[in-house]
Amino acid sequence: MADLILHHYPTSPFSEKVRLILGHKQLAWQSVIIPRIMPKPDVLPLTGGYRRTPFLQIGADIYCDTALICDVLEHRQPEPTLYPPHQKGVARVLAQWADSTLFWAAMGYNLSPKGAAALFAGQPPESAQAFAADRGAMRNNMTSLRPGDATAAYRSYLRRLANMLDEQPFLLGAAPCVADFAAYHPLWFSRVVNPAMAGILDATPGVVAWMDRLAALGHGHLSKFTSTEAIAVAAAAQPAPLDDDVFQDEHGIALGSRVTIAAEAFGTEPTEGILRAATRTRYTLERSDDRAGLLHVHFPRVGFVLKEVRA
Repeated sequence: MADLILHHYPTSPFSEKVRLILGHKQLAWQSVIIPRIMPKPDVLPLTGGYRRTPFLQIGADIYCDTALICDVLEHRQPEPTLYPPHQKGVARVLAQWADSTLFWAAMGYNLSPKGAAALFAGQPPESAQAFAADRGAMRNNMTSLRPGDATAAYRSYLRRLANMLDEQPFLLGAAPCVADFAAYHPLWFSRVVNPAMAGILDATPGVVAWMDRLAALGHGHLSKFTSTEAIAVAAAAQPAPLDDDVFQDEHGIALGSRVTIAAEAFGTEPTEGILRAATRTRYTLERSDDRAGLLHVHFPRVGFVLKEVRA
């Protein structure tokens, strides 16, 4: 079975979501540290354009977006499950809310003028400017919450999470599920990455105790790997055979067509390739790179836009 290779960087909140899931499932994985801002010369050969962090590599297969990565890890190691049998729908919906609405409220608070000053304290002014420019480009036409509005929303969401934890250790019961890991990572940024902003958590001690329970899961069994080694792994491998899932055509675009896939909002840089699969839950593009060879790049359907490339 091919190794799991996670391309990430230490302060990435979505990477922490995946790292904790790897710990929850006690999986072994290779750790490739990538830049947090562009340029990313060893990322784009693998993804073809997608530059959000993290992404998962298994041989010559590249999995983009943490919602899809969660499904891949669940398939690799079904127990303990991320999707409780009688709460699959609510777990996924709650995770989607946490990865979007909760995340952007938390980031609006964490990267407010006060938060940004704390986060970049002691660094050259150019570091903060480069980070702001990079994330500004990734936001494209997104509407950003103003710091005051983000702070108010974040406080409300923390109280709602606290209510869910009143009589149980995790959001949906006795064991953590995908919703816990999705709700955890924006709060982790406040508490661990930018602790000057962690005071907002003081009003919800039950949430802090829940965070401690999740943090105790650890990050699994990691070993260091380089981006050069990861590209060599891809070049030496072939994409895994695609499952015989039914082709679900919502766009009138045939398999074998040249297409682009891009995120709906944040980080909308497209990846171009040949559409090899469009199942109920995911798209698969085939693309070639001079360094990485033949690749399959996979995206979830939800949150991504498929377009045909017309001559």
